[in-house]
Amino acid sequence: MISISPFKALRPEPQFAKQVASRPYDVLSSKEAKVEAEGNSYSFLHITKSEIDLPANTDTHSKQVYEKAKENLDAFLSRPVLFTESKPCYYIYQLMMNGKTQTGLVCCSSVNDYEEGLIKKHEFTRPEKEQDRINHIKATGAQTGNVFLAFRDVDSLNDIIEKWKTEKSPVYNFTADDDIQHTIWVISDEKMIDRITDIFKTEVECTYIADGHHRVASAAKVKYQLTDNEEAGHFLSTLFPASQLHIMDYNRVLKDLNHLSEEEFLDKLQKAFTIEKTQEAYLPDVPHTFGMYLNGQWYQLTSKKGTYSTDPIGILDITILQNNLLDPVLGIKDQRTDTRIDFIGGIRGMKELEQRVNSKEWAVAFSIYPVSIQQLFDIADSNNIMPPKSTWFEPKLRDGLLTHLIA
Repeated sequence: MISISPFKALRPEPQFAKQVASRPYDVLSSKEAKVEAEGNSYSFLHITKSEIDLPANTDTHSKQVYEKAKENLDAFLSRPVLFTESKPCYYIYQLMMNGKTQTGLVCCSSVNDYEEGLIKKHEFTRPEKEQDRINHIKATGAQTGNVFLAFRDVDSLNDIIEKWKTEKSPVYNFTADDDIQHTIWVISDEKMIDRITDIFKTEVECTYIADGHHRVASAAKVKYQLTDNEEAGHFLSTLFPASQLHIMDYNRVLKDLNHLSEEEFLDKLQKAFTIEKTQEAYLPDVPHTFGMYLNGQWYQLTSKKGTYSTDPIGILDITILQNNLLDPVLGIKDQRTDTRIDFIGGIRGMKELEQRVNSKEWAVAFSIYPVSIQQLFDIADSNNIMPPKSTWFEPKLRDGLLTHLIA
């Protein structure tokens, strides 16, 4: 069963919450972060993407960047913009996007649970990305990045959280510039904290990493580098019941047609797909179909019988695309490392795919039916690994609203 614990969050004074809250460090380039934080000295990007306050040619993984993050965090504390909760608490975090809400519990999860396989993963991690987070955590003494965990619904817990939201006032409630509403409540009542802790201990068999594989892996390694630090045995997480989660499409663009003419390319596709022209952008609404944008024209590709298996990995549409098109036709052997492919989160829409191809810098784009939360669970339960960039969750938690200090 799952071990969670309350913590003393480092969080903004209410009047600064909207200005402090920033998009996750790993969804913005340094250039984008600099633009987003421009004119806002309270943006948490000054801590999570501290290179924005250094010369433009600074190596983002240099010691200077991590030292600047610590310097900026100290500056936030001295103004003061942030403060530390007086006692360990749980926090309820509700996000609303396009009229749909999802509500999670912010807590500390256990590194031991992760190491014992009770917190399940579905992606590989990259050493250089792990090291970046290790350096940032050790320099700042803080876990600034929230790990997004999912679990199978527990009705009693859902009832507790909904009742608390109804009866209590939030400490933060604002709508960000992207029109996503962020609302946070504090659970400080010790009896309620004990009840929630017990529910996870007795009724939740496991949790699943939805977003944040590198953050968890980094936290686990920091634990062994700071052996005398009890807080380092836990990591910042927000746990969402599966029924409230929405996975969006995660699409692809390719640099070229692998030396094929357009006619040759389309001819090769007919081996595994039926091909139909469409009058407008095609975002698949059923599994095993794909949208393709090529030379100003949208197509619908439908997988033919016998082109995929029914095992948890083989049935994924991104696997079908890889095995029948990206590898045999376009020569993309490893999506993780091949520079001829790029990944476009569904939040950017079909227009982003069109713009990429119309720019002539990319040759063809594919829209893909999204993975379901049940498929994610099935793959993690079977100890399999998804193809890279398979899931895109929206809305995303904001950095800076709740931070876990380990020093």
